[in-house]
Amino acid sequence: GANNRFEQEELERVIRNMNAEYLLNAGAILVDKSRVDIRGDVKVGTDCVIDVNVIFEGNVELGDNVEIGANSVIRDTKIDNDTKILPFSYIVSSDIGKDCSIGPYARLREGSTIENGAKIGNFVETKKTTIGKSSKANHFSYLGDAEIGDSVNIGAGTITCNYDGYKKSKTKIKDNVFIGSNSSLVAPITI
Repeated sequence: GANNRFEQEELERVIRNMNAEYLLNAGAILVDKSRVDIRGDVKVGTDCVIDVNVIFEGNVELGDNVEIGANSVIRDTKIDNDTKILPFSYIVSSDIGKDCSIGPYARLREGSTIENGAKIGNFVETKKTTIGKSSKANHFSYLGDAEIGDSVNIGAGTITCNYDGYKKSKTKIKDNVFIGSNSSLVAPITI
C-alpha cells in the first residue's frame, strides 16, 4: 500500500514499467518505455512502434506493424495491421482496418469504423460513422452519423449536419463520390 502521494507515485511507476515490459515482450517497439501509459488491457502484434506520451485505456488491440504517434490517446479500440496513427490523435471505441492512416490531430469518437486503406487526416472528427475502403477525409471535417462508401473523397471543411434540434439523422454517401470543400450535408440525405 501507499501511505502518501510519493509512495503512490512510486507504485504507479512500478506498474507502468511492468506494463511497458509486457508490451516489449509481446513484440512492440517503445521509443521510451517510461513514457507510455497503459490503463487497461492492451494486446499488440509484432513490430508495433509506440512513440512517447501515448495513453492506452480500456481494451485496445493492435495488429502487426501498427505505428502509434506521439501524444495519442487510444481507448477501447481495435487497430488492424499496417495502420499508422499519427501524433496527437484521440480515438475512442472505434474499429480501424488495415493500411489506414489516421491523423495527425484526428478525433475518432465512439462508433467509428474505418475500413481498409482509408485515410482520416488532420482535424477530422468522426462519430457513429463508417468510412469505406480507400476513402479519404484529409482535413478539417466533421462526419457524424454517416455511412460513407468506398473510394470517396471528402473535401476540406465538409460537415454532415446530423442534428436538427430534435433528432439525429443519417447521411449516406455511396461509392466513388467526390464531395467538394466546405460542403454542409444536411441529413437525412443520400448522395
